[in-house]
Amino acid sequence: MTPYSPLSTLIATALLREGGHAVAHFDSTFADGIDEFESYLDRHRPSVVAIMEDNFNFLTKMCTVRRRQDAIAMTAVAVKRGCRVLVNGPDSTDSPELYLGAGAKAVLTGEGEATLSDIADVWRSDPAAPLNHVRGLVVPGPGRCVRRTATRPHLRALDKLPFPAWDHLDADAYRRAWRSKHSRFSWNLATSRGCPYGCNWCAKPIFGRGYEQRSPASVAMEMRQLKNAFAPDHFWFADDIFGLTGEWLREFAAEVVRLDVRTPFTMQSRVNLMQPNAVQALADAGAEEVWLGVESGSQKILDAMQKGSRVKEAREATRNLKARGIRACWFIQLGYPGEDWDDLDQTRSLIREESPEDIGVSVAYPLPGTRFHELVKAEMGERRNWDDTDDLAMLFEGTFETIFYRMIRDVLHDEVRTRRYDDNSWARLGHEEAIHRSPNPIALAS
Repeated sequence: MTPYSPLSTLIATALLREGGHAVAHFDSTFADGIDEFESYLDRHRPSVVAIMEDNFNFLTKMCTVRRRQDAIAMTAVAVKRGCRVLVNGPDSTDSPELYLGAGAKAVLTGEGEATLSDIADVWRSDPAAPLNHVRGLVVPGPGRCVRRTATRPHLRALDKLPFPAWDHLDADAYRRAWRSKHSRFSWNLATSRGCPYGCNWCAKPIFGRGYEQRSPASVAMEMRQLKNAFAPDHFWFADDIFGLTGEWLREFAAEVVRLDVRTPFTMQSRVNLMQPNAVQALADAGAEEVWLGVESGSQKILDAMQKGSRVKEAREATRNLKARGIRACWFIQLGYPGEDWDDLDQTRSLIREESPEDIGVSVAYPLPGTRFHELVKAEMGERRNWDDTDDLAMLFEGTFETIFYRMIRDVLHDEVRTRRYDDNSWARLGHEEAIHRSPNPIALAS
């Protein structure tokens, strides 16, 4: 029960409205099933339906089976009603033939907002017009082939985009959901697109490896409008990396103070960026919690990932944040090729020694288009996706079985959250490691 608004879709909605189009926005966040979507179609009778992921939510990169099934089902029911369907998101970008096969007219690759606006303009003049000259599409080709139009460059002048069309959401539903489980109400926004770093397991199907950033003044103004409209108690910045430079962070802190919108917030960054001056600016702006991609306590594994960071930087970043009263939380990734028991033990030792406030534990997930995927694809069985984001299944032949990594996850979570470290339990896991080595990837995928 930590629901956040679908930013990509809301920005697309706002852009379409600016272009003079009539737009209805179906928010599936609280929908019980496909029936609600069908009722919405019957009520509004749209000529065009765009099914778009929230591309600012990092979980969408996983392309889980459940999300794919839902999107294809929504495509099918819209096509059945005579709608022209367009689809945008990581999975449709990676596997466009699945969505075109379900009846979609086009898959919008990468960022979808401007592309969708162009298509709406073309079809307003002529609903039967071909889309050959619209950049950034995959469309049906002859036979079962697909055809790609010219590549669309990434959006750069982000300040020119309208703020998300928040008025299309039931904000009270979000507030009730948060209040039912938490002591406060949180809202999300994004200040940038992309990540310039080259971790070889990280997919960038939407924003690429570039990095485009809004001005601090624009972000602070959005915070001001959100405070006036919804009065959230907390903000979540959905950027891959929030505030790439200390200079931007200092300007942001100054704008937050100037507009009197200092509010506790959570964001993501990298260990090498959490230098004292940057952390001080975050504290001045109201940062409460920072999530860092620590991944492993083994330098060998970090180097294999091409992470571009050092274990000592994770220590320094965590200490810098704590010194300024900011919660330091870590993402940990298990199961990367070459990781053995000693590497796992180094990760656990790093967690014990630096005591992050919380951790998020996953196992290495081979995403299409990454160097990591190319490295392990020959070892993958028939199963290529998790069913849901908590699956934690090994999709390739790792050192250990899925069940063992789940045991490691549970132990690490329990230790961090209780601050009780059970050396005997950890030693027992070490003694059992040999019996949990993967027999073969296909058996694990069954």
